[in-house]
Amino acid sequence: MLYHYTDFTAFDGIIRCAELRLNNILNMNDASEMRLFMNGICKAVIARLKANGETPAKLREAEAFFRAEMEKEFYYSAYAACFSKFRDDASQWERYGHYGQGVCIAFHEDMMEKMTGGAVSLQEVYYQEDMDEHRLVEDFFRTFTASEELSENLPKLQNLMIEAWIQSAAFKHPSFASEKESRLVVSPFISNEFAVEPKYHVSDGRIKKYYPLNLNRMCSRLNLHLSDLVAEIIIGPTSSQSLPILQDYLSDCGLNVLKEKIHMSNCPLRKPTS
Repeated sequence: MLYHYTDFTAFDGIIRCAELRLNNILNMNDASEMRLFMNGICKAVIARLKANGETPAKLREAEAFFRAEMEKEFYYSAYAACFSKFRDDASQWERYGHYGQGVCIAFHEDMMEKMTGGAVSLQEVYYQEDMDEHRLVEDFFRTFTASEELSENLPKLQNLMIEAWIQSAAFKHPSFASEKESRLVVSPFISNEFAVEPKYHVSDGRIKKYYPLNLNRMCSRLNLHLSDLVAEIIIGPTSSQSLPILQDYLSDCGLNVLKEKIHMSNCPLRKPTS
């Protein structure tokens, strides 16, 4: 199972509206998101070039290329919905489940995997800082050293950067390893493969950009119903949500079958103090 911890506002969007919001990874709780991988790749490639005895001019060209590409990070931003492998987990409730006052939706991983394709992928998250052995390091190194003139290799280098940015969405700092995370990721800059238009959430403090995935449409392609995708609904350990009201809500949403899939959390999380 893949467990999505959230608040009841987002729960309503997923269940009643059948819309899963994918938010900008660069704005998530790990401040080094995507940059961790990209910085690691850049550092490892420059180290390989130095070890190979490349000229100072070649090193400056490589550093300038990476610096210019890294400044385009917003263009290369990936968007994701996050899931954990852990059921009814205290840290997940605190970080993502509105301090335990929210809800957790369990999705069938195999069905979610079948719904992906094109610019949308389901990625297991890796927790590491050292990218020295990543295959892209060798690809960049060979491309940089293929000829004397950087301009001759520029198209291939830019294609490698696109691949690197796509992969960067699956790497986080090791200090987050306890989350055991998977992500449903979209890379909108692959414009010819992704037709979903972005939307904007406006709050008192800021405007956030997100991409909505229509779960009904994605399920129908597999001859599934949204209720087939959802395996369980867990009410948070500090939530005041009434079970009968939640059951009525599901009935009114046309999801009667989910009424029997509701469970109460057994996590002994302390209620937040006012």
